[in-house]
Formats: sequence, C-alpha cells, structure tokens
Amino acid sequence: MSSSQVRPLYEVKAGLFKGLSHPIRIRILELLADGEEHTVAELQQDTALEASHLSQHLAVIRRYHLVVSERRASHVYYRIAFPQVATFLQLARELLEQIMQDTAQHEAQFSDLPELRFGSNERGGPSEQSDPGELSGQNSSAKAKP
Repeated sequence: MSSSQVRPLYEVKAGLFKGLSHPIRIRILELLADGEEHTVAELQQDTALEASHLSQHLAVIRRYHLVVSERRASHVYYRIAFPQVATFLQLARELLEQIMQDTAQHEAQFSDLPELRFGSNERGGPSEQSDPGELSGQNSSAKAKP
C-alpha cells in the first residue's frame, strides 16, 4: 500500500481489536485503567507472567498507542495513553454484562417451555404417528385420521 492511500477506518479498528485480542493484554490495560503509573515489576506481580512474556504483551499494546512508557533510573513505568482506553474497557464490561443478562433472560424463557417429543421415521423426520397440527399450532381434531 502506498503512503498516499489511506486505510479505511474499519481496517484500522480491526487492527486495534487485534491488539486487544489477548486476555493478558486486557488484564494489563485494566490494571493501568486506574490512571496511575505502574512499574513493570508491579504489572509482573499482578499478572504472574514471566518478564519476557509481559514485555511482549506490553510491546503490542504500546505499538497500538494504548499505553505509554517512561524509563526513570532502573524502572520502566507504564500508564494508559488516553483516558478513553479506560472508558472503552468500562463500556466493554457494561456491554458484556447486558449481553449476559439478556442471554440469561432468554434462556429462562425457554427453560419454561415444555419439551417437544418427536417420533422418527427412517429419514429422521417426524413419524406418521406425529400430529402435524401440534407442530404448527393447529387443532388436529378437524382432520380425519386414516
């Protein structure tokens, strides 16, 4: 792609979501979302990762400009780059809570339904003994039985 071509925003967003696509990176961002600076040692303790693995994850989220780092003496400090990162994480949490709540309500509605019982013929479909009116909600008493 030449430098004169601009990538569509949806592609840039997809790249951002790729950067967020690992649970450890989400956890790191959640730790940093408190707005404070954290040393690599603090993040390592909170994530229980080896230094090399933590460093790789920090490099990814740094590459996507979600965090910034600063070396002071022998320590490297990280913080989120923009307050919107914390807002984004909070919105994602609220969305997931709503999805889980809606899913639980949806599942509860269906858990009260009576179980359907089907006989099966050789082809795996309803048998001739099944009443097709039961499936469509129609009353079968008006039909003549063979």
